[in-house]
Amino acid sequence: MYELTDLKPGRAIELDGEPYLIVESQFGRKSQSKANMQCKLKNLITGSIIARNFQGSEKVQQADVGYRRCQYLYGNGEAFTFMDLGSYDQFDLQADSIGDQADYLVEGSEVDALVFGEKPIGISLKATVDLKVVETQPGVKGDTATGGNKPAKLETGVTINVPLFVNEGDVVRVNTETGTYMTRM
Repeated sequence: MYELTDLKPGRAIELDGEPYLIVESQFGRKSQSKANMQCKLKNLITGSIIARNFQGSEKVQQADVGYRRCQYLYGNGEAFTFMDLGSYDQFDLQADSIGDQADYLVEGSEVDALVFGEKPIGISLKATVDLKVVETQPGVKGDTATGGNKPAKLETGVTINVPLFVNEGDVVRVNTETGTYMTRM
């Protein structure tokens, strides 16, 4: 159980049987009234964000949230299949629980599955992934690192802007949080 002062960003709590991540929290007290903690919470299942005030001696249940190492097997656009590397059990996650992270999933890659209780509810990717360029305009002699950008389609189907010197077949490192090119490998 969390006390009022334990409600800090990054901690997971359980409300009405669902896990929430504390995104922001601000302690407050008005003259003679009890202390309160104003929190912005993100539902880890639906992704919705709510605001909630917790009062004085109110206790909040800590959520049973953890991570398991998994391997991405395949997807069909609506559901994505993963295998738990500890138990070798397979499970599916719907596209809406993965969101834009699907743009960076390559078959056979390892990810961390976010688990609530015993049920997988989402994934967490590494900060960067290395992906192969499958389609882009050819580089021209004289193109430099500071000479501009061009679109490039990666092996997962996502298109990002890359420098002019990047060619088809090159492997590039992409930031999964911003979706931007970082370097050529």
